[in-house]
Amino acid sequence: MRHIDKKSLENAYRLFDKGDINKFEIGTTKGLQQIHNYLFKDLYDFAGKIRKNNISKGGFRFANSLYLNEALAKIEQMPENTFEEIIAKYVEMNIAHPFLEGNGRTMRIWLDIILKEQLKKVVNWQFVDKILYLQAMERSPINDLEIRTLLAANLTEEINNREIIFKGIEQSYYYEGYEKDDE
Repeated sequence: MRHIDKKSLENAYRLFDKGDINKFEIGTTKGLQQIHNYLFKDLYDFAGKIRKNNISKGGFRFANSLYLNEALAKIEQMPENTFEEIIAKYVEMNIAHPFLEGNGRTMRIWLDIILKEQLKKVVNWQFVDKILYLQAMERSPINDLEIRTLLAANLTEEINNREIIFKGIEQSYYYEGYEKDDE
């Protein structure tokens, strides 16, 4: 496990505590960039910037950088009226993986603000098992049923519950292999 970059975690908490999340566009690439920049502005010089390089993870190649802007424009146009449509959009954004680092943490917040706006629900991430989540996301480009089922089982209407939001942020870091420092 890697130790959490305290600054980005503090930024994630601040994003909600100060209400800055409410100033960002919902469901757009620009909104995703705003979240990424907010989280990682103290850590990466590419915070909030769409990548220009090709990247892969575990043998999976994300969207080619040459076509990334076009792909993002198409993803942005995807509908967000139902849970199924929102998850399909989330899966496509994950395939695009627009940033060099920090995509997962950024996209989970992005997903929650779309769900909050459209369905008045958020994912209670603290109950979403890490291994099941990562496996479902890995298989989602072929079929998103598994991730839809997993996340649907953990939706909550407690959209303004600070504990649920903050536990979700901590879980998001855990998914990415980070652990909190015990200080």
